[in-house]
Formats: sequence, C-alpha cells, structure tokens
Amino acid sequence: MNLTQQGLALIRRFEGFRACAYRDAAGIWTIGFGHTSAAGAPHVRPGMKISRKEGLQILARDVASFALGVERLLDVELSDSQFSALVSFAYNVGLGNFRKSSVLGAVNARDFAAVPRRLSLWVKCRGCVLPGLVNRRAAEAAMFLSEVQPRANQPMRPAREPIEPLLGKPMRKSSTGIAAMLSGAAGLASSFSASLGELTHVASTPVFPILAGLIILAAVFWIIRERHLKALEDGV
Repeated sequence: MNLTQQGLALIRRFEGFRACAYRDAAGIWTIGFGHTSAAGAPHVRPGMKISRKEGLQILARDVASFALGVERLLDVELSDSQFSALVSFAYNVGLGNFRKSSVLGAVNARDFAAVPRRLSLWVKCRGCVLPGLVNRRAAEAAMFLSEVQPRANQPMRPAREPIEPLLGKPMRKSSTGIAAMLSGAAGLASSFSASLGELTHVASTPVFPILAGLIILAAVFWIIRERHLKALEDGV
C-alpha cells in the first residue's frame, strides 16, 4: 500500500502552505503544509519562517511517517486510493485520534460502505463545524470509494437512495414518545392522588406520589440509555 500522488495532492490542497508559523484552529503552532511539533522535527516556534521548498521537504517526511503509522494499524489490505484517503485523514486528526476512531474500526471490519459516514463525523473543532473539514472529509470519502467494488454476493445499491417520507418512528421505538407516555402516567397518578385527598378531606396517600416519582425516574433513565446506545452506534 502506497500513498498516491493524488493523495499527496489532496493533503497539500487542504493543508495549504504557510511560510510563517501560526496557530491553527485548535491553537497549535503550525507551519508549512500543516506541520506541527507533534509530527517531529523541526520544532515549530513563534516567529519561525521557512521556504516553500523546505515546506515540501518537511511534508514528505511527515506523510511518510503517517503512512507507516496508518499501515501498522490496519488489519486489512487496501487499494492505494483507500490507503491514501486514510493517510490524509490521519494526517489531519493525528494518529492517536485515528487509532480510536470508528473510521479505522469500519475499515478493519471491512465495512467499507460505512467509511464515508464515519469520516463525516470528524468535521468539528472546538465544537464548531468547519466548512473546510466538511469539504476535506467529502474528498477523502470520494477517494476511498473510488476503487471500492461491491462484494460478489452483495447487490449493488442504486446510485441514489429514495428519500423516506418524514413519518417519524413508531411510538414503541421512540424514546421521546415512551418518555412522554411515562411522564403522562406520572401526571395522572399525581392528579389522582390529589383528587383522592380532596374527596376524602385527608392527606392523600403517599403511594401515588412515590409511584409518580418512580415513573419519572424511569423515563429519565430510558432517555439516557437510548442516547448512550445512539452515541455508541455513531461513535467517532
């Protein structure tokens, strides 16, 4: 597996060249084609300047190191285009983030069709979506899929899947709907308890408030559980 010229060009295009040291969107000192001190020599310091030729030499060393790091983390053999897309992604987010990403998980599971969606999760910096990252992930996804062939026993998907009507999920599968029903039940229990107290002119029995509280707690825990499972499914 080798980094292609197209892959190198993609990295150069999205990183851009800066002759003077600057802080990137994450506040890290950067120079040249996205070089940081974490990638190795030279150490980037404020006021540092390099020529474009020096930047290209630094980039060549950096991508060679990242390509080696990506290759060591792969459990499958990929085409050069697939490999190049992953090197570009790792060069941008760092090998540490690449190692724990669901992008690598999908690749090693041979779930290549899921890779574009996994890549699209990595478009934020400090909680904000950056258009440059959106465009880069789209380019990396296109490069990754450029040589992907459908499995022999798997029918090819249509070029464009039909848009499903916005009907919503069935109530039994909707965490919000279930929580609403539980909360409604809690409200009915509380109302019934209050009404009972008024009719009998005595303090209402504590059974119903306790039951209402338990129902509300069940609703809260249900929502937390559903959100946790969703986060695991769409992990980054």
